[in-house]
Amino acid sequence: MKNAKSNMKMQNLSDTTDNKLFNNTTAMGSFSDKLSDRFIVFGVNIIKIEKQLCGTYSGRHIYGQLFRAGTSTGANYEEARAGESRADFIHKMQIVLKELRESHFWIKIIIAAKLIPSANEGLNFLFRESAELANITAKSVLTAKAKSGKNSSQA
Repeated sequence: MKNAKSNMKMQNLSDTTDNKLFNNTTAMGSFSDKLSDRFIVFGVNIIKIEKQLCGTYSGRHIYGQLFRAGTSTGANYEEARAGESRADFIHKMQIVLKELRESHFWIKIIIAAKLIPSANEGLNFLFRESAELANITAKSVLTAKAKSGKNSSQA
């Protein structure tokens, strides 16, 4: 029961990280600030499932892949926000999208292989959040491409 309660908190930024770090961005921040916070929460929640996955060779391997892909999304998003041009922004957001899709893939492997029980709230959060963040990122890429006049049919 303790594990279920701790997993329920995974979705809340203030419960996941030091709330003092985020007071400036969460209350009345811009969409991009709030999205940045979501990437932080996503990365932190990936870190929190380490103990549940690293008991077997396959679990350690899959966790390592998920850790690299999932925790890089926020850093790459911040790089995109600081893009030097629209083309630079698009390129970096496409990297974010690729890493999110890879993260989602590894989360689906964890679920399919039953490496963590499917009722695990933290895992369910990561599954939903990786899909939502990928959808948001893909739309952002399409919008930026449309504004730059580039082919926007594929994100």
